[in-house]
Amino acid sequence: MHSPYQDSAAALPPGLSHSGSATTDARDGAQSSASRPSASGSVSLETGIRAAGVGKFQYRLFVIFGLVWLADAMQVLSIGFSAPSIAKTFGITVPQALQTGTFFFVGMLIGAFVFGRLADRIGRRPVLMMAVVIDALCGVASAFVPEFTWLLVLRFLTGVGVGGTLPVDYTMMAEFLPSDRRGRWLVLLESFWAIGTICLALLALAALSYGDQAWRVIFLVTGVPALIGVVLRFYIPESPMFLNRSGRSDEARKVLERVARVNGSKHEIPPLQSERAEPKSVFALFSGSFRRRSLALLVAWALISIAYYGVFVYLPIKLSAEGFAFMRGQVFLVLLAIVQLPGFALSAYGVERWGRKPTLIGFLVLSAAGCMLYSLGTSPAVVIGSTLLMSFSLLGTWGALYAFTPEVYPTDLRATGMGTAGAVARFGGLFAPAIIAPVMATHFTLALAMISTMLLVGAFAIGAVNVESKDRALD
Repeated sequence: MHSPYQDSAAALPPGLSHSGSATTDARDGAQSSASRPSASGSVSLETGIRAAGVGKFQYRLFVIFGLVWLADAMQVLSIGFSAPSIAKTFGITVPQALQTGTFFFVGMLIGAFVFGRLADRIGRRPVLMMAVVIDALCGVASAFVPEFTWLLVLRFLTGVGVGGTLPVDYTMMAEFLPSDRRGRWLVLLESFWAIGTICLALLALAALSYGDQAWRVIFLVTGVPALIGVVLRFYIPESPMFLNRSGRSDEARKVLERVARVNGSKHEIPPLQSERAEPKSVFALFSGSFRRRSLALLVAWALISIAYYGVFVYLPIKLSAEGFAFMRGQVFLVLLAIVQLPGFALSAYGVERWGRKPTLIGFLVLSAAGCMLYSLGTSPAVVIGSTLLMSFSLLGTWGALYAFTPEVYPTDLRATGMGTAGAVARFGGLFAPAIIAPVMATHFTLALAMISTMLLVGAFAIGAVNVESKDRALD
């Protein structure tokens, strides 16, 4: 497996000689047409991206986006750990305190859709900045509120920011990578979620000493990485793909020249083939050839999200009530996150070796099998083994899904597609309590069968997507 940190600046990109002149690409298919120069000597954007190379510039993006992804994981997972101390501070019940999570998820739903749509209309960079500023400032401000009502408002706004960063970050990262590296980099970006999980578990342990003010410490610390991200994102240029599709090919070329300088690439960036796409309505996601892929992807996102919350929220609650209290502890959460890392690694290998769809389907089937293992017994070995397998396979699924989704849409719909998928996933999180929790409480085996079925239907939905994006240049 190629390391995502392997510098490709020295590799000759298809369609270019070492002097930067255009040559004929020997490859066929979509990749060939993406690399072949026009009669005027201009080249496709994919060829320009290859000429700029993969190196320090992408590493920096990876860390900058990963830092905020880590912060977002902490924000999402902090809901359960902060609720008990919130309840004590404001004299309310824990279920009432958990309303902070409901408001947060509603904010994420709105932020994912609105910011994703904006990123396709006004550009990736301004939306990137707006979302992370809201995420950071509202997240930190949450730690200082005097009243519960203000806490709900700020958690909602924090959710809006978090919801906006996730789809736009992935869209931006994809648009700075050549087709033969893109998949593994996007999967490994998702691995920052596991790192954020570990950080949150350790933070929750440390915050216990603050008693009923623990939630203030948790919200303050989880906002710090996003604050750092605000500063670092000022150095990120606009996406060359967005610029080129907006008819600004000269600006796109300048961005790629900057990437090439940072990466130490010796290749000249030739003039780019100018493109201009008219802004598309969100309904374009469901028209023509996009209808099938959008519907199939959104079904998969919804079902995987419901299954995820069923496994990692409601299943531990059920099992802890039956003598497995350790499953809701911080130490076990760290173990789950550690197991996720090889899941991401295998997913990163799989999307480039076997393809996006086969990797996704394989992880979904493995997740369904892991879920049904719970029904084989109630011994600690079975419970722990099943949970670790689920953590490995479900997070591998998410990694491949986040890599696949932005690749199946053209530049003028990419962020909209990612944002819509992210919003649908939040619907899954909001509906999981009504769908999974009641069944889990009364018919445990039936709940397991429901979750497994959702994962298998998700696998069929991925199979129905009418495109495989492995080694495919972005439109």
